[in-house]
Formats: sequence, C-alpha cells, structure tokens
Amino acid sequence: MAEEAAVRAQAETVRRLKQDKADPDEIAKEVAKLLEMKAELGADEGKHKFVLKTPKGTRDFGPKEMAIRERAFRAIISCFKRHGAEVIDTPVFELKETLTGKYGEDSKLIYDLKDQGGELLSLRYDLTVPFARYLAMNKITNIKRYHIAKVYRRDNPAMTRGRYREFYQCDFDIAGQFDPMIPDAECLKIVHEILSDLQLGDFVIKVNDRRILDGMFAVCGVPDSKFRTICSSVDKLDKIPWEEVRSEMVGEKGLSPEAADRIGEYVQLHGGLDLIERLLQDPKLSQNKLAKEGLGDMKLLFEYLTLFGITGKISFDLSLARGLDYYTGVIFEAVLLQQDHEHGEEALSVGSVAGGGRYDGLVGMFDPKGRKVPCVGVSIGIERIFSILEQRLEAAEEKIRTTETQVLVASAQKKLLEERLKLVSELWDAGIKAEILYKKNPKLLNQLQYCEDTGIPLVAIVGEQELKDGMVKLRIVATREEVNVRRESLVEEIRIRTSQC
Repeated sequence: MAEEAAVRAQAETVRRLKQDKADPDEIAKEVAKLLEMKAELGADEGKHKFVLKTPKGTRDFGPKEMAIRERAFRAIISCFKRHGAEVIDTPVFELKETLTGKYGEDSKLIYDLKDQGGELLSLRYDLTVPFARYLAMNKITNIKRYHIAKVYRRDNPAMTRGRYREFYQCDFDIAGQFDPMIPDAECLKIVHEILSDLQLGDFVIKVNDRRILDGMFAVCGVPDSKFRTICSSVDKLDKIPWEEVRSEMVGEKGLSPEAADRIGEYVQLHGGLDLIERLLQDPKLSQNKLAKEGLGDMKLLFEYLTLFGITGKISFDLSLARGLDYYTGVIFEAVLLQQDHEHGEEALSVGSVAGGGRYDGLVGMFDPKGRKVPCVGVSIGIERIFSILEQRLEAAEEKIRTTETQVLVASAQKKLLEERLKLVSELWDAGIKAEILYKKNPKLLNQLQYCEDTGIPLVAIVGEQELKDGMVKLRIVATREEVNVRRESLVEEIRIRTSQC
C-alpha cells in the first residue's frame, strides 16, 4: 500500500537525521510527522497494533509477587511504627531546581519532565531531598517520620538484581537538635531489626563518617577541590579492587600517586572500637580537627550500639564513602554476606540492602534564612530485598497465598444461593474475610477444590437441615474435620480458628 510505503520512507528519514545528529528541533518535527502518519494509517485499518511490554527498567507485579512485597512492607512499617515514626507523603515530581546539585555525580540520573505548565520539573530521585524541602517549606524543626513511595532513576537497569528505573524506597528519618549519636544509633538498630526480621541471611552494617573521610583526604594531601570526586572513587571499593580505584584516582582524576598511596593505607582498614581507639592515636589523623570530631562521635556511637547489643553486626569501615553530596556526618550501609546455597539456589550477589547517614545541611539549603535542621535517616533497599525473597521462595517451592480470605461460604444442595448471599453478607458486616463462588448452584466438590487451590482454611456449608436447625457446618480444609456451629456463634468460631492458622 502507498500509505505504508510513505510511513516506511518517513521512518527512514527520522533514522537518518538521528544518525547524522541533526538539529533536535528538526528531528522532533519529523518524528511528529511520522507519528501522525502512523496514526492515520491505524485509523484506516480500524485497529492499532500495540507493543505489549512495560517500559525499560520497570515491571508488572502479579498477585504472587505482591503478596511477597506486602509481607515485607508489613514488617518494615511495623518496625518504623515501633520506633514512634509518623508517616508523610510528597509529590512524585518536584521543581527541577529542588533536586539539582544534591546528588553529586548521580545528578545525571535524574528524570526531567517536559515543560507543560511553565515550571521545570523532575521526577523525584529519592525521598530525602523532598523531605528536606518539606521541612523547610513548613518550618518544621522536629519530626520522626517514615515515607514509603516510588522514586525514579534514568539508570542502566539490571532487573535480575533488583535495579530498576522505577522502584520503591522505604525511608525513616529523625529531624531535630538532639544530643550526639543517639538518633544515629537508633537508625542502625532499625536496620538491624528489619534485616533480622526478614530473615535474609547473614549481613554486616558498615559505618563511617564523612568528617573522618574529609580529614583523611586532607592529611593524605588531596586538594579541597577534589574531595568529592575522590570520595566517589573510594565508594567503588566494595565493587572493584584497590588497584583499580587507585588507577582511577591517579589516571582519570589527576591525584598524585603519593596521595593515592597514603589514602590506600587507611581505606583498607575496618574493625570496631579497637580501630577507633587506634586512629584517635594516629599522629596525622589526630591533628586534623574534622577527623578527630568524627572519631570521637564514632566512639560514642559504638558505645550506644553496644548497649543495643548489635555490635556483632557492625563494622567501622574506612572505605565506606556513599557518593551523595548531602551527607555531613555518620554514614552507613548494610550488605548481605554471601550465603551457602540451599534448595539449589544460585549465588545471590545483591550488594547493599540499606543505607543512610547524617545530613545536617540539607534543610538549610532550602530555608530562605539558611536555618539548619539536623537530620539522620536510613533507606531500606526494598527492591533488592524483594528480588532475594522471590528467588528464595521460588527455590523452596513454597506455596504463596495471594488472598487473606478466612472462609468460603458454600452449599451442598441446589437453590441455596440466597442463603449463601445472606450468610456471606453477615460475615462481611462482622469484619470476616469471606467469599462465595459466583454460580447459582456450584458443586460442593468444586467449592472445596477452590479452597484447596487458594489456601482458604475454612468452609461454612449451608444446607436445608442446617437452616432448619439454625446451624452452619464448618469444615477445616487442612484436616477435613467438620463441626456444627450455631449460626450466632459462627463469627467467633471463625475468628478463633483462623487466629490459630
């Protein structure tokens, strides 16, 4: 057809312009023309062929995946509430200027939106910067909050490792002027509680302090202008060996080999209180005001963590840098340790599953008078956790319930639809999670099979005799035991039996 040939020719024009790196406005004009031609062609045919796929770096979640996610969310929210947090929400997009310059080298991953209403907007990159904007805008100086929501990164996705372009973050933050290291210690305790509760396997929480890093860079001879870029190189030490990091510092970032070697002596150290004490006596570090402050607070932090009984999972690690520009003090990252493979599992190498730190200057960047609100917080890497839980359950072949239905209202004889509807309505009104099959006269065997397939633990069977006697036959699906229960006692009986499941 002539129309199809014209569309192909226009597509070729667009391809050639892109290849020749033509003027963007010209490309946009030709793309618009191509889309218009395709739309007209589709209208002529009376049907449109859709590309049935999710956008790159995103995925759909079916009932099974959502059941796993909800289980993890419940554990996390329960922990946040146990520690006294309130919940907030913020828009999915912010003014572009709100996000610009807050993420260091990662700023290139921010999704910008096309201007359609006179404002330059970007999709939020994390939940921390919007939180700081919220505090400054509402003049809040004291809050303990959690926020669970989607964030967006124009990243190279690695779906199998839980790395997406659209994903959830679960954040807990404490804002306010408090005595040193008490809120910081609580954030680490929260990470420990959540990772223990989710039973992901062995883990370690690495801690460091931005002041120790900056002091270390200063005594090693790193120029002030290179602190942040050298920091982002050090941050790669959990992924690549020291030799490659050193090569990047010297070859790409212009650091002197002597300074790089001095950094190497420090960033390969990790330990606990003993290492902190040793560094406090270090002739070079102890002379640097920032490093001394950071080490003093690190010592105090470890004393509080000892009282919480969690130092066995904490490692003071001088290689931990966390590339985000807004951190000012303690920084931390939780990493899963490689597991022995069970149930034929493949090796799980998922890296960090939580991270956070202190950011005392971020709110002041938004406040018109520059008033600072000290903050410390943690973000749980929930997508990576989901990918581990999904793989585990798949490998163990565990059956996952995708509903919470407690009882199916069934009948053993025909013409009892009205009675089933009456009973299921009574149960709903009493707060019982109940279902019926949407057939007038379903076979009892089919109703029982539905319970087996979906994991519903109880069946309330109405029959002519039961109706005369004011009874309901309650069947326990797992054991096939049946008991007669008075209709007025049915709700309580279901509650008792499902609380034991």
